[in-house]
Amino acid sequence: MSSSAEIILPKNTYAAFLFDMDGTILNSIAAAERVWGRWAAGMGLDVEEFLPTMHGKRGIDTIGGLNLPGVEPVVEAEKILRGEIEDVEGVVPIPGAVEFLSALPPERWAIVTSSPIELAKVRLAAAGIPQPLYMVTAEDVTIGKPNPQGYILGSERLGVSPSDVLVFEDVLAGIQAGENAGADVMVITATHSHPVETGHPKIPGYLDVVPHIGDDGRLSVRRKG
Repeated sequence: MSSSAEIILPKNTYAAFLFDMDGTILNSIAAAERVWGRWAAGMGLDVEEFLPTMHGKRGIDTIGGLNLPGVEPVVEAEKILRGEIEDVEGVVPIPGAVEFLSALPPERWAIVTSSPIELAKVRLAAAGIPQPLYMVTAEDVTIGKPNPQGYILGSERLGVSPSDVLVFEDVLAGIQAGENAGADVMVITATHSHPVETGHPKIPGYLDVVPHIGDDGRLSVRRKG
C-alpha cells in the first residue's frame, strides 16, 4: 500500500485542500457494503453488480438512479442511513491519514462528503479522525457528486477559489466533481481493487507523503524524507 512506484504528486501549490471522506481518508467499504448489500438483495438486485455503483454518491441519488417501480428514494435512503449509522464495524483510517491531516492548519482544509452529517460524524469517530472545522455533507447540497456543488461550497467556506484547491478523491463521481469545480485532483488508490485511470496525480495512501507549507504559506504535497 506504500509502494513508491504508485506515488505521482502534483507540482502546484494551493491555498487549501479538500478531502472526500469514504475511501479517501477512511475505509468504510466493509460496513457500507454490508448495509447496501442487504438492501439490494431485498430489492431483488444483483448484489455483486450493484455494489460498485453506490460508492461516492449520496444514497438518495444512487436509489433514484435505479428507477425502481414503487420505491420512494427518500424513504429507502433513510432506512439505509439508519443501518449505516448503527454499523461502523471495521471502519478504519486510510494509512497515514490521521497524521497527514493533523499536520495541516485547521483553517486550510475541509471534508466534502456525500454522507449525511450524522453518518459522517460516527464514521470519523470510528476511524479516530477528529471532525474538521469545516465540513460539507449531503444535507448541504441539492445535487450530489459528480456535480461540483459540494467542492464549490467547500472552497467558499474556506474563503478560497475552487481553482486554488487540491481535491483528494478516490472514485470517479468524486473525481469528476473536483474536475467540474475547476480544482486540481489527487487520486487516493488505497481501496481500489481495479485501477482507475484518470491522468491525475495519485498516491496509495499517506504513509510516504507529508503536507508542506511554503514560505508564502501555500500548501503542497511532498514525499517524506
